[in-house]
Amino acid sequence: MTGYGKAVAAVDGGKVTVEIRSLNAKSADISVKSQILPKEHEMSVRKKLSERLLRGTIDLYVNFEADGAEVARPVNTELAKAYLRQMEDALGANDPATRATLMASILRLPDVVDTKKAEIITEATWPAVEKAIDEAIDALDAFRSREGAVLHKDVTSRVHTILSLYDEVESLEGERIATVKERLQKNLQDLAAQPDPSRFEQELIFYLEKYDINEEKVRLRQHCRYFLETIEGDPAPGKKLGFIIQEMGREINTTGSKANHAGIQKLVVRMKDELEKIREQSLNIL
Repeated sequence: MTGYGKAVAAVDGGKVTVEIRSLNAKSADISVKSQILPKEHEMSVRKKLSERLLRGTIDLYVNFEADGAEVARPVNTELAKAYLRQMEDALGANDPATRATLMASILRLPDVVDTKKAEIITEATWPAVEKAIDEAIDALDAFRSREGAVLHKDVTSRVHTILSLYDEVESLEGERIATVKERLQKNLQDLAAQPDPSRFEQELIFYLEKYDINEEKVRLRQHCRYFLETIEGDPAPGKKLGFIIQEMGREINTTGSKANHAGIQKLVVRMKDELEKIREQSLNIL
C-alpha cells in the first residue's frame, strides 16, 4: 500500500503542486496538509482519496509556488497619512529623513497594510487543481502497481516453496513410522518385556494415529491453493490473505507438534520462515 504521486496545476500567479503519499494501514486514514485547499472542497477530496486508494495512511499535500515577485499588498493610504501627521505634530519634525523613518514604522502598524493572503485556489482555478489531484492519485496507483507486481512474484513463489517442502515431509513419513516402531521395540527390550505381536501392532497403530498429519497436509494444501486463487482473482486481497496466512500457520505448527522426527522438524522450521516472510509482505498488499 506504500506509494507516491505528484502533479502540478497552473493557476494565476504561479503553480499548485499536489503530492500524495501512502503507507501501510488497515483502513483509510486520510490527512490533508494544506492551507490553500478550500474548505468547501476538502470533503469531496477526502471521499475521492478513500474511494480510489481504499486503504493506507494517506497524506495529501497541496502547496503554491509563485511565478516571480510577490504581488504588492494594498496600503490604507488615508490611515497612513493620518498616522504620519500625528507623529510629525508630536515630534515637531518634518524633514525628509525623519519622514522616511516614521513611514517605515507606520507601515508596521495594525490595519495600515492588508496582511490577508489572497485566495489562491478559486472556483475558476479549482477544475485545474482537481485534475492535478486525480493525476497524483493515478501516479500513486501506478507506483502501487509496480510494487504489487514485485510482491506478487515474491509471495506466490514462497507459497510454492511451502508446498514443495510439505512434499518433502511426505517423503519422510515412512521413515518416521519405522523410527517410531524401532524406538518402541528398543524400549520394550530394555524393559525385558515380551509383548504379544498383534497387541504390539495395535498399540503402534494407536500411537501413530496420535501423530498422523494427513488432515494437516490436506488443509494446508487447500489453504495454499486458496491463497493463490485469492491473490490472482481479488482486486483488493490484502485483508483476506491475512486470514489465510493465519490458517496456514496453524497447520504448519500442528505438523511440527506431531512431527516426532528431526528431519520433519527442520522442514517445519523452513516452512515457518517462508510463512513469516509472506506475512511481512502481505502487510503491503492492498
